[in-house]
Amino acid sequence: MTSVREAAVLLQNKVAVIYGAGGPIGGAVARAFAREGARVFLAGRTRAKLDEVAEDIRSTGDVAHTALVNALDERAVDDYVDAVVRQTGRVDVSFDLISYADVQKPLMEITADEFLQPVVTALRSQFLTARAAARHMVRRGSGVILAFGGGGAQTLAGLGGFKVALDAVEGLRRQWACELGRHGVRVVTLKSGGVPETIPEGTAGAGEIAESIRTRTLLGRAATLDDVGHVAAFVASDRARTLTATEVNISCGALAD
Repeated sequence: MTSVREAAVLLQNKVAVIYGAGGPIGGAVARAFAREGARVFLAGRTRAKLDEVAEDIRSTGDVAHTALVNALDERAVDDYVDAVVRQTGRVDVSFDLISYADVQKPLMEITADEFLQPVVTALRSQFLTARAAARHMVRRGSGVILAFGGGGAQTLAGLGGFKVALDAVEGLRRQWACELGRHGVRVVTLKSGGVPETIPEGTAGAGEIAESIRTRTLLGRAATLDDVGHVAAFVASDRARTLTATEVNISCGALAD
């Protein structure tokens, strides 16, 4: 008999791999996935941050596993996903939320290496993590690969290669969706237009930055970490089975489609 909880949650019995799970957005997504019944595998490069998220998840009786993984290392990513599948028999969701280590300066002031750093980091990581998961998803005939950031015409001065990296990831997402769709694998990007809670503590002008994010929206409020987690859980679930090759816009209208 199906329990009330099993009937209510979105990701019951799903296996989700989350890269960058120790960061604010990665942690929020991991917690939301676990609340919705997923068995979450948290990957990152900082043990203490991963353990903090895992402890939060376990404190509510849900399941979380942690591993130190460099999402730019081809062998490390492949071995990690293979190990998850050996343990669980499957991988249903892969979400890469690592930082792109971007340097934000005007283009006239930035070096070529600084400009290219987020572009190369984003594309390499998103390609490797998606491919590692897709190999297993294709065999099962189902799966969801998620990215975060989103492209589009809107941008701001002084972002260096960051917005270029987001646009490049969208090109990659379209290509993956085109090639994986016939195998039942969905590929979707979430874009927020900025989440004030992710501004590092002590950042100069943090209040002004947060307010500028809010004032660009149509609703007078910005997405919260909880909002990101809730929407990500829905998009990863079978209830969103018609969504692929697209962005899901949770920017409160700051990013017009």
